[in-house]
Amino acid sequence: MTSPASTPLQNIYYERKTGTARSCYVCRRPTQTVLATLKTEDFLYTCDGHLSDPGFASPIVSTPAVPSPSAEDIKKVVSEYQARTATKSSDLKSKTEDKDKDKDKDTASPTPKSPTPFPTATPSAPTHRKFALHRQIFEMRKADIRRKEQGAKAKEVSKGLPQVPRGAF
Repeated sequence: MTSPASTPLQNIYYERKTGTARSCYVCRRPTQTVLATLKTEDFLYTCDGHLSDPGFASPIVSTPAVPSPSAEDIKKVVSEYQARTATKSSDLKSKTEDKDKDKDKDTASPTPKSPTPFPTATPSAPTHRKFALHRQIFEMRKADIRRKEQGAKAKEVSKGLPQVPRGAF
């Protein structure tokens, strides 16, 4: 899990789905929903019903970013721009043609360039819902992690100690 020297655990959990069901942290029913921290330092299986319970976890609503223009809006603006440039160029052509009609009858008008296709907007990856555990539940999780770390440290220290004598008197 985490070591005491590492950064402290933050109360931000992301909802994820798993392929295999395990027992819920609260009610021990099988569930595929997991709440995990960003670097999966801590995770717990929980039922979908507990996610809606404010006594267990509350959703963190992030402020939505400024919405980017949709592909339809971009196409609309591009078509309006092309229409304006076409009218301007046709006005300029008509004026210059009147002036140059007598001078250049043999020159051909340049062919208009076809519009380049714009790349389609790729759909953004689905984001996982964020949750914050209730403060008492979060303290229980931190205590569990601390207890596991202390147990692992005790095992490591006990390996260096001498064995108890097993002889008879």
